[in-house]
Amino acid sequence: MAKSAIQKIAMNPSENISYDKLVLSQQNVRRVKDGVTIEQLAEDIGRRKLLQSLNVRPVLDGDGEETGTYEVPAGGRRYLALGILVKQKRLAKNELIPCIVNRSGTTSAEEDSLAENVHRQNLHPLDQFRAFKALKEQGLDIEEIAARFFVSAATVKQRLRLASVSPKLLELYEKDEIRLEQIMAFSISNDHARQEQVWERIAGNPHMQEPYYIRRLLTETTVRADDRRAVYVGADAYEAAGGVILRDLFEQDSGGWFQDAALLEQLVFDKLKLDAETFRADGWKWVEAAISFPYGHTSGMRRVYAEPAEMSAEEIARYDAVKAEYDALDAKYAEMEDADQEIEDELDQLGAELDGFGDRSQVYDPVQKAIAGAFVALGANGQLQVEAGFVRPEDEARAEAEDDGEKANDSDGDPSRSDDGGANGVVVNGRSPNGGSDTAEEPEEEGIKPLPERLIFDLTAQKTLALRNALASDVDIAFVAVLHVLVLQVFYRFAKDSCLEISLTSNTFGQVQGLAETAWAKEIAERHEAWDRDMPDSEKLWDFLLGLDEASRKALFAHCASLSLNAVVEPWNKRPGALAHADALAATLGFDMVEAGWSPTVDNYLGRVTKARIVQALREARGEDSAQLIEHMKKELMARETARLLEGSNWLPEPLRLACDDTSVNSGETLSEDMTDEAALDGNDAELPAFLADPASEEPSVAEGDTDHLQAAE
Repeated sequence: MAKSAIQKIAMNPSENISYDKLVLSQQNVRRVKDGVTIEQLAEDIGRRKLLQSLNVRPVLDGDGEETGTYEVPAGGRRYLALGILVKQKRLAKNELIPCIVNRSGTTSAEEDSLAENVHRQNLHPLDQFRAFKALKEQGLDIEEIAARFFVSAATVKQRLRLASVSPKLLELYEKDEIRLEQIMAFSISNDHARQEQVWERIAGNPHMQEPYYIRRLLTETTVRADDRRAVYVGADAYEAAGGVILRDLFEQDSGGWFQDAALLEQLVFDKLKLDAETFRADGWKWVEAAISFPYGHTSGMRRVYAEPAEMSAEEIARYDAVKAEYDALDAKYAEMEDADQEIEDELDQLGAELDGFGDRSQVYDPVQKAIAGAFVALGANGQLQVEAGFVRPEDEARAEAEDDGEKANDSDGDPSRSDDGGANGVVVNGRSPNGGSDTAEEPEEEGIKPLPERLIFDLTAQKTLALRNALASDVDIAFVAVLHVLVLQVFYRFAKDSCLEISLTSNTFGQVQGLAETAWAKEIAERHEAWDRDMPDSEKLWDFLLGLDEASRKALFAHCASLSLNAVVEPWNKRPGALAHADALAATLGFDMVEAGWSPTVDNYLGRVTKARIVQALREARGEDSAQLIEHMKKELMARETARLLEGSNWLPEPLRLACDDTSVNSGETLSEDMTDEAALDGNDAELPAFLADPASEEPSVAEGDTDHLQAAE
C-alpha cells in the first residue's frame, strides 16, 4: 500500500509595507496594559530598530479585493510605538515596515493575535540575570543598562547581584531545587565557598532553608552596620582600611554587615586610643577607654564635678544690671491691670539673657583633675560617652601622704621630736646603743602627763554606753546618725568619720551584660549623681544632713539603703532566708516586675532558653492552642513570634515571680485572671499572621513586589 504524500507547509510571505498603509486591527486581543509601556517600546525601537516583524492581513473591499491597506492583528503595540516615532518626526510616514502578510484565511485575526501572545515564553529569571551580567562585562555601566531596559538602577544591581551567586547554586535554581527567595538570601555574601558550605549544611533539612536563616548563617561572624562599633568607626573608614560590607539588596539591612570583625575591632581600639589621648591631654591624671565597661565600674571611687566657669568682672556687672532691670520691670508689670505684650516680650528677652549666665560652660578644678581621671566608652548609638572626675583610692592616699610629708618637713627643726637615744633612734633588743633601756622607769617630769591609755579606754567605754542610751531615746537623731554612716560609705567610699559601726555592702553585678542599659540602672545612676553633686566635704556632712528637710533625709536614706539590697540567686550561695525576705519586701512594696517595665524578649529570655521552655512560656500565658501553633518552628522564629504573642500577657519566668504570687501557673494551663480561656484563645488567633494560622503553611509567600522586577522586558 502506497504512502500518502505529506503536505508541505508554505510560510506567509514577508513584505515591506509603508507605515501609512497600516491600520490597527480591532481584533487584537490585548486590551490590558502590562509590562513595558508603548512610549518605552518606542524608545527601544528608536535605539535598536524592530526586532520582530508585524503580522498583518490585507483589508478587502466589498468584492473581496485588496484595497492596498493592511490591518495589524498581531504586533499592535509595536505598531503604536512606530506611530509615536512618526509623531515625533523621527520616522517617515511612508517608512517601509517589515511585515508578515497572512492571506491564507485559515485562521481568524483574533486567533493570530492570541497565538502570538500565548505561545510566547518569558525568559527564566536566571537568563535575565546572566544577560545583565553579560551586558555589564561588555562595558555598559549600570545606569546605561537601566535606561535601555526601562528599569531602575537598583533593579539592575539586584539582577547583577543574583548573577554573582555561586554557579553551583544557580544550577540548582535552574533545576527548581532552590527557590528564588533563597538565591536572594545567598546573594548577601560574595564568598562562593561560604555559600556552598551553608547550602550543604541546610540541604538535608527543609526547616533550615528559610531565607532569614540562610542570611543569619552567612552573617553570623559579621558585625551589623548599626552596631555601636560600626557606627563609631564609620563605613568609609572601615572600607578605606580594606574592609568589606555585605549588603542585602532585597531586604532592609540597616546598612549591611561589616564582614571583617577583627579589622573593625582594631579600628575601634585605634580610634578609642586617639580619643582617649585627647581627653588625657586636657589635664586628667588618667583616661581609661573601652568599648563598654561593666555595670558598677566606678565603685570605690570618689567623684568630683565640674562647676560653672567664673564670670569676669564685666559679666558680673552685666548680670547685676540685667537682673535689676528684670526685677524692676517685673514689679511694674505686676501692678498693671491689663496685659502688655511689649513688656512681656521684654521680660522674655531679659529672662533669656539671665538664663544664659546660668548656662555657661562647666569647668573642672585643675587641682582635682590632677588626681582624677575619666572613662571613655561607646554608647549604644555609637557615640562617645565620657564619665569624668573619678578619683581612685590609691591617688587619694598618695595626695594625703604628700600632705603628711610636708607636715613632717615642717617639724624637722623641732628639738622635741628628736630621738633621745641618738644613732637615728635605732633600738636593739629593747636597748638603745648608748646603753639605756626603753623599759626603765622614766623619771617624773614637771607638768601634767597624758592619761594612761587603759584609763582612757575605760572612761570612753562608759561614755559610749551613755551615748548609746541617749541615742536610743531620740529616734530622729538616730535616723540621721544611721543616714550619716550610710552616706559616708555610699558617696565617700573610704571615709571613717562615723562613730556607728555599721557596714553597707553594695554588689555591682558587673558580670551581667547590658545591665547598665536598663531603665532601672539609668534611673539609679541619675538619682545617685543628683545627690552626689550636693554632697559637701565629709567633715561637713553631719551639719548638711541636719540641715535637710525631713522628706529629703528620707529620700536620701531610701536611696542609700536600696543600694545594699541583693536578691540575686547564685549557684554557690542560695541564701534562702535572704531571698524569702526579698519576696516579703517586694510584697510589702506592692512591687511587680511587669509594672516595673520588664517584658520577655529574645535578648533577655526567649533567645537564651530551650525550645521547650519557649513553648512552656506561651502555654502558660496564652494556652495550649497557641503553644501548638509554634511547636513546629525553628528556634529563632519561635522566639521572635513568642515575644510578639506574649506582649501584654503579664507573663514572668519563675525567677522573677514572687513566692506569694497568686498568678503562678500549675502544669502550664492557667491563664491570667482577667481573661477567660475562650476569650484568650480567640484573641490570640486573631493576632496570628496568616502563615501561622495555618500550620500546614510554614513559609510566608513572596510579596508580589519582590518578583515584579524579575519579569523580562518585551
